[in-house]
This record gives sequence, C-alpha cells and structure tokens, in this order.
Amino acid sequence: MKAVVQRVSMARLTINEKTERSMGPGLVILLGIEESDEVSDILWLSGKISRLRIFNDSTGVMNLSIREQGGELMIVSQFTLHASTRKGNRPSYIKAAGPDKAIPLYEKFILQMESDLEKEVLTGEFGANMQVNLTNDGPVTILIDTKNKE
Repeated sequence: MKAVVQRVSMARLTINEKTERSMGPGLVILLGIEESDEVSDILWLSGKISRLRIFNDSTGVMNLSIREQGGELMIVSQFTLHASTRKGNRPSYIKAAGPDKAIPLYEKFILQMESDLEKEVLTGEFGANMQVNLTNDGPVTILIDTKNKE
C-alpha cells in the first residue's frame, strides 16, 4: 500500500460531480492498493498514520498525532499511486490491485482507521470520478509505502 498523507486546514471532496463531503483541520489520505497487499499492510499503515506526529503542539513543534490533535480524516482511493513510468510516457498501472482485491482492502483500511482513531472518517467512493480540493497546511505531505517501511 502507498499513502500520500497531507496535513490540511480544510478539504472538500466532490464525487461524480454531485456528492460533496467536507472537513476542517486534519489529514487527507490518498490510498493506493497493489496486488500484493494484505491485511498486515492495513494494520501497519493505519497504526503508522494514527501515531504520526505531524501536528503542532502549543510551542509550534510538530509533536502531536491526529488522535491527540482531534482532527478529521478523509480517505480517498487512488490507484494511480502505483503508476510505473519506467517505459515510455504512458504510465502503467499493472501493480495496482483490481477492484475484486482493492475494494475489500480499502474498506478494511477505513474500518481500521476508524478503530484506531475512535471516530468516523470521511471517504471517497472507490472507482468514482472525484475532485479533491484542499488547503495543505504547512505544507506537510508525507509519502508512506508499506513495502518500504522507513
């Protein structure tokens, strides 16, 4: 799994040009699922994100997690995170999991994040045309790959 974690002051998600979801300060996660991902990737990634200390404390130092800060969370599926641009100019998405595998893992990841944060999270709709509008706070953007646990 790959995740782009963005600290935001606000975000709005439009799905298929109609459904809107919006939030205030928190995190927007763009999540890419690949064919080799398993439940263990979900557990590791959710734990890492929920404990990631990227919110400012009272002294202005990034020392608080989303749990401690109390922010909101939005999770949007994004298979293009697994694009390979090695050959030519047209990205290949061969590593991205197909819907049969990706949808159950996406849904399990959402449930795991809700469990870890003890609150509901906003979500996109798997496979839908979505527009994400956000104000990146900082900016703080972190890339996390469960196959490269740094």
